Amino acid sequence: MNSLIDKYNIPGPRYTSYPTVPYWDESTFSPEKWKSSVIKSFNESNSAEGISIYIHLPFCEALCTFCACHKRITKQHSVEIPYLESVLKEWMLYLKLFSEKPKLKELHLGGGTPTFFSPQNLKTLLQGIFDTVEIADHPEFSFEGHPNNTTREHLQTLFDLGFRRASFGVQDYDPKVQKAINRIQPFEKVKEVTELAREIGYTGISHDLVFGLPHQHWDAMEYTIRKTLELKPDRLAFYSYAHVPWVKGVGQRGFDENDLPSGEEKRRLYEDGKKLLQDLGYIEVGMDHFSLEHDDLYQSLIHKKLHRNFMGYTSSNTQLMVGLGMSSISDSWYAFAQNVKTVEEYQKIVETNEIPVVKGHILNEEDLSIRRHILNLMCQLETTFENKFAIPEIENAFEMLKEMERDELVEINHNQIKITEKGRAFTRNVAMVFDLRMLRNKPETRIFSMTI
Repeated sequence: MNSLIDKYNIPGPRYTSYPTVPYWDESTFSPEKWKSSVIKSFNESNSAEGISIYIHLPFCEALCTFCACHKRITKQHSVEIPYLESVLKEWMLYLKLFSEKPKLKELHLGGGTPTFFSPQNLKTLLQGIFDTVEIADHPEFSFEGHPNNTTREHLQTLFDLGFRRASFGVQDYDPKVQKAINRIQPFEKVKEVTELAREIGYTGISHDLVFGLPHQHWDAMEYTIRKTLELKPDRLAFYSYAHVPWVKGVGQRGFDENDLPSGEEKRRLYEDGKKLLQDLGYIEVGMDHFSLEHDDLYQSLIHKKLHRNFMGYTSSNTQLMVGLGMSSISDSWYAFAQNVKTVEEYQKIVETNEIPVVKGHILNEEDLSIRRHILNLMCQLETTFENKFAIPEIENAFEMLKEMERDELVEINHNQIKITEKGRAFTRNVAMVFDLRMLRNKPETRIFSMTI
């Protein structure tokens, strides 16, 4: 396995979309085309499956230096109400596009730090949305919480509004690592908020762990995993740290690159961490994700209903996802659109009664076909081409996969590709073979994190 990781550990996308953001063709995109795609998608899917909403709440009180998200660092909580008012105004602009009341299937609060906002302000925001929609059967409402500032009131307020899933960012319990990434967070705080959530009635608790952080080594990683397993979260994300300090605003300059684990040490963190999680009862569901058997994510996997979008892996497969808030990305299936990336510009544009998109991509027929196959590979670990000769490069892709087949990462049967158990760690590499946008225009500089 070591030689395979050396061979395939190259920069590559995470494929929460296809085309990936660096390959969006903005020359064919316009806000009007985006709105038309939203209307089309809504009319096709709302009455059946409903829609998803992602709300980006960007504020944090402190900068975590491993974070590559769009955020705003401030301790001034006076920013809360004006921002949430803008989010509601943006939602009202989308409502004008819909021919009937939206059926809300999935809602996620991401950040930033959603629990930066007071429980009352979150309630005002969510009630403002819920008053305009029909709640679907068995909705999936979730939020990301910082263990240090998620209170009983936060948990109870969101539970009363229908939230049953909470995700807590743990990252690592080693004090030296926590200091390097500016995320001081004792196990006792995570234990307290996890047990409190269960006591209130949450049925889906997820913890995020990250390997490859500065000063990380296996003994500390093993300790973090075993401490996490004391709390038995229903899901676990085991992310590879994405070192992208060249991206503006990520803040990944709080430590020396020499403090990062070597390639060999990071490889051990991944391999031994994955094995330990599996030995302790967790099942690998999708790339970076593990769950216990009872969890919806695993059930979606075995029933081939697992889905992946800009929120990551999800058990809810909706065609239309509306992203609200600064820097949010929306997905109509036929198009992507991203909002402007600063709070001030976002609020200014919303005040003019315009949806605040800054860029996007309209998918052509080839994009739609490739998107479906990459999604199949990322979620089901297999896909079948009805006619692999329809696009010349697809036949070439099958040729490129033959080396992966020799390495026992995939099985090829005529027009079908299956990722093997051994190949799971290389799912991104398999998907890259079909990334025609990237193959036709290979980047001259590094724009993606490493695949392992």
